[in-house]
Formats: sequence, structure tokens, C-alpha cells
Amino acid sequence: MNGPSSSARLLAVALLLVLLGAWEWIARQSGISALVMPAPSAVAASLWSGLRSGYFWPHIRATLSALFLGLAGGGLAGLAMGMALAESALLERVLRPYLVVSQVVPKLALAPLFVLWFGFGLGSTALITGLICFFPLMENTLTGLGHIDPQRLQLFRMLGATRWQTLVRLKLPMGLPGILAGLRLAVVLALVGAVVGEFIGASTGLGAVIIASQGMMDTSLMFAALVLIAAIGLLLYQATLLLERRLLRPYTDTH
Repeated sequence: MNGPSSSARLLAVALLLVLLGAWEWIARQSGISALVMPAPSAVAASLWSGLRSGYFWPHIRATLSALFLGLAGGGLAGLAMGMALAESALLERVLRPYLVVSQVVPKLALAPLFVLWFGFGLGSTALITGLICFFPLMENTLTGLGHIDPQRLQLFRMLGATRWQTLVRLKLPMGLPGILAGLRLAVVLALVGAVVGEFIGASTGLGAVIIASQGMMDTSLMFAALVLIAAIGLLLYQATLLLERRLLRPYTDTH
């Protein structure tokens, strides 16, 4: 069981080393300015310097705060709305077009309005993050709860289960894989939302570091912030995979 996965991880690490080596060689030998494409060694030096001096830590905390606040608010709202739409066909027909339209509007275009309405800082950034991760959980919850085995649903009705009991004991467990898939997507989008919100509505955070490094023409610092964002995203995605395996284990063991 561990052989193929270990080989895949080794191949992934080898591919990363090859890409970094090629990047380093191109940056040093092509004559391209470091302002355009810094070498990985320069990015690593900037990353290590920022972590050692403590420069990055307040920005990491700010980004994580916006991410978790937005994910909690948007995720819970998306889950509740998906459940409500799945339980009411009338509500779905009335509200779903408005929910879709709300996702069509670019959140970056709304960011200046949120800054105007809710102030410059964590509040507006978390709101943008929540709006971005709301729709994946809502849509996946609605889809997951709508694809239930009709025979099991009929059995619950024959046993006299209430609507709430059917939802909690049948629909949610059966729809859990789809809901968790929406959570994986929401986590990734929440990080994107937090960084995008910081581009406009924050003075701290990794998004703000990218904007500041652009103004200072410090491309190495910009790439270092991007590396941190990528690392945070990868760790959060892996955490959701572990959560998914733990929650779905009882259902996979019984099948």
C-alpha cells in the first residue's frame, strides 16, 4: 500500500528539484534581470530572512485570521443555504438565480465597496473571503442532498421519520462526500479570497506584502510571499483530506 504512494511522493520531489534547478540555471545564465525573474536561491534567502527576522509572521497571522473567519462564516452560510434549498423546491426556484448572479460578479470589483462600507482591515477581507467560499459549499450541499437513494428515502417515510430525522440521519450522511468535496474547494478559494481582499482592503497580510514588494520593486520578497501562500494552501488542503478520510471512514468500513 505504501509503495506506490511513496514512489509518487519521490517523483513529485524529484520533479520539484528539477524545476528549481532549471529555474536557477535560467535565472543565472540567461541574463534576465533579477527584477523580472529572481533565482530560487535569492527567493529562499528572502524567505529565510523574513521568517528569521519576524517580518512575515504578523502577515501570516493576518492572512490566516481572514481566511478562517471567512471560511467559517461563508462555509456555515453555504451549508445552511444548501440544506434549505434542498429541502424546499420553491425556495430553490426563487433564490437560486440570485445566488448564481451573486457569484458572477467579480469579488475584486466589490472589494472597494466593502472597504467603503466595512472599513479598511480584517472585516472587509474576511467578508470577501466568506463570499468566495460560500457558493462551493452551498452548491455541493444542494447536489449531495439531492442525490439520495430513493429506496432508502422511501424506507424512512414508511417508518414515519420526520423531515428533520430524514435530513440528519439519511440525507446528510449520504451527502457527506459531496459536502466535503465542496469544503476542499472552499478552503482553496478562501485563501485566494483572503489574499485578493488584502490587495485592496488591508495593510497587513501576505497579499499586502505582495503589493508592498511590488512598490519597492523587490521581486524576491514577492516570490517569497507567494511561496508562503502556496505552502499554506497545500497544508490546508491536506488537512481537509485528512478530515475527509476520518469522517468518511465509518461509511467506507461498512461498504
